[in-house]
Amino acid sequence: MRSIDKTVNITRTKELLAPSLPIALIGEFRYGGMGQNERVYLEPVLDLFNGEILAFNISEHPTVDFALKPLRDALEDLPKRKYRTTVHTDQGFQYQHRHWKNVLKEHRIFQSMSRKATCLDNAAMESFFHIMKVEVMDEHFDTKEQLIQAMTEWIEFYNYRRIKTKLGGKSPVKYRELTAQKAA
Repeated sequence: MRSIDKTVNITRTKELLAPSLPIALIGEFRYGGMGQNERVYLEPVLDLFNGEILAFNISEHPTVDFALKPLRDALEDLPKRKYRTTVHTDQGFQYQHRHWKNVLKEHRIFQSMSRKATCLDNAAMESFFHIMKVEVMDEHFDTKEQLIQAMTEWIEFYNYRRIKTKLGGKSPVKYRELTAQKAA
């Protein structure tokens, strides 16, 4: 079986990062609408400050390395903070693995996990997935490559152009940039 690993780093400069609380939500999404045994997994890192996807990974297999890649990418771009960063996840096997826990420990990150079968504990990520399903997944995709391209383009749209009422009609990136300017 061939592997389609797609990692996307959202380019950010440390100077533009807002003085937000460094809390990120991690979630896993599986889309299985292309055939009986064909699935694509999405692993995004979402910043609770502005709802921005800091990094994500798309693959056919939900491995520990698959989950760690976007976490590491997001951590590289976050400036050092004086206060604690928290990463919240569901109870997936990836997030209970020693490699995952070691990366969090290395970066002095507090691990938080949802209660079993309680999606409301991860409501911000569930909301992101719902929006993505409504705006992207209702389409029919003939190939995994088409699906991956659509997901990647939509996340770019979501970060840079899709406005949010709670951000004053700004996109997540625009809101972060304006907040950073005000803080400077």
